[in-house]
Amino acid sequence: MGNIEYWISHYGYGGIFVLLVLGIVGLPVPDETLLTLTGFLVYKGDLHLIPAFLSAYLGSIAGITISYVIGRTFGLFVIHKYGRYLHITEERLGKAHNWFEKIGRWALLIGYFIPGVRHIFAIIAGTSKLELWEFMLFAYLGAFIWAAGFLSIGYFFGDKWEIMLQSVQHHTILLSFILGVLVVLFLVFRKKIAGLFGRKGAPEP
Repeated sequence: MGNIEYWISHYGYGGIFVLLVLGIVGLPVPDETLLTLTGFLVYKGDLHLIPAFLSAYLGSIAGITISYVIGRTFGLFVIHKYGRYLHITEERLGKAHNWFEKIGRWALLIGYFIPGVRHIFAIIAGTSKLELWEFMLFAYLGAFIWAAGFLSIGYFFGDKWEIMLQSVQHHTILLSFILGVLVVLFLVFRKKIAGLFGRKGAPEP
């Protein structure tokens, strides 16, 4: 955490932006810790809320967009060859593929809360040629919720932010899984309900 504090103290909002870009792309930056610490510094009065949030949000969407462009431009061949530099293992890639096949573009939103795979979802979205506007809608909304959520932990819990962060991180994967299941159920039953109404409303021969 000392390195993060150094970056923020020396480079301010620009440091927050750059660290989040690097972290979202896949380099070893503890993103959630950075966001929560930023919220705590706002709580202390060392940073201002709006520029701190904008730095975090813009850094997040910049990083996730770079991952999308990597996938759309170079495809999975380059990812298989050089993925280790972005901490992409075959296991993580396989899990992300399975999630993306099940819940599609919703994985971009949910993926922010699953450390180690959020950038992989963006890469897969790029390789699948997902339209840019669709990518932006789900990925940028996810970035907003994610950044605001962890900043809020630091801001509202003050000196207890580290304890609260550990508790949240402990339950993040489980909550993300539950949310993913709910999204799948919603998509499945939405199609069935639409199908039922479609058949009822179909003209008789």
